[in-house]
Amino acid sequence: MSDVELTATEAARWALRAGLPLESERHAEVAATANHIHAVVRTLRELDFGETPPATHTVEAEDTDGSL
Repeated sequence: MSDVELTATEAARWALRAGLPLESERHAEVAATANHIHAVVRTLRELDFGETPPATHTVEAEDTDGSL
């Protein structure tokens, strides 16, 4: 992952390429959000989980009477 931040112009171009044209006043806002997400992902990738097993998720059955 690159450490170079996305510019407003690049954000607009990528959004358009994805079929999501942006209003011009949103370009900087979208770029800032994308840069924040990249920073969070970069931090998560640096974490060493070592031998930590994956978490499990169980949903216990609930009694329902079928009415809404």
